[in-house]
Amino acid sequence: MKKLILALTVIATLSACRNDKKQSDDTSTEDRRVEALEHDSIKTSAEEVTQKQIEKPKEFPAPLQAVFSAHGGLKQWKMMNNLCFEMKGKNGDETHTISLPDRKSKIESKDWSIGYDGKGVWLLKHDLGYEGNPVFYHNLMFYFYAMPFVIADPGTNYTAVEPTELDGKMYNGFKVSYNDGIGDSSKDEYILYFDQETNKMAWLAYTVTFKDQKKSDDWHYIKYDKWQDVNGLLLPEKLSWYKVENGKPKGKDMSIKFDKITATETILDPSVFDKPAEAQYVK
Repeated sequence: MKKLILALTVIATLSACRNDKKQSDDTSTEDRRVEALEHDSIKTSAEEVTQKQIEKPKEFPAPLQAVFSAHGGLKQWKMMNNLCFEMKGKNGDETHTISLPDRKSKIESKDWSIGYDGKGVWLLKHDLGYEGNPVFYHNLMFYFYAMPFVIADPGTNYTAVEPTELDGKMYNGFKVSYNDGIGDSSKDEYILYFDQETNKMAWLAYTVTFKDQKKSDDWHYIKYDKWQDVNGLLLPEKLSWYKVENGKPKGKDMSIKFDKITATETILDPSVFDKPAEAQYVK
């Protein structure tokens, strides 16, 4: 029975990921007529316009803007409403589905499913269950995969670092930190290193503070050296984790390849991320 539920869930999710037609509420003829009348008849004075509270877009350092542009631009990224990809995890193939506006997510494998429905992280165990912390993992690979765009999220701070040599080449970089209370691990820090000529992202250094929520100087390194165009965005095709010696990357440790990647304007139905009846919320 559990296998049947999993199969139906996977089919529903994959169908949602590959449906490029944007979902929207139907508008009745009468509603459209009213909207047309309002558009023609309502005129707002210049004084009223100046009184409106308009949210000021976040300003990014010019070199960081150049990095976003090299990967397709923040405007294109913000047009996307969902991101889906497949990858091989430690226990087999995983399908990741993310609603970009609200960051609801779901990861499916043959042994378990993990989701975030906006209320909390849930876990559905199948034959073998899940080894690890679902709260830590539910958006981990998405965050690594969606670099550099995710560092444009609210509550993020940037500090330029000195040009740094990594694996025999010099890179410019920005250190990224977060305001208190942002995300599950606001003490996490990242350093995004990018090519001095192309402005493309090349490395990500990061710390992990999820367990004790304390600042750390134990840096890990991921190399971003293989990219692909996905609907106008330059996104990773492969990520490679490196071993660390004396605080610097030294020799490849492991790689993860991403397949069947889609990023579209389709708004996924919230039910895609709903907690199944047999699943449990994880504290």
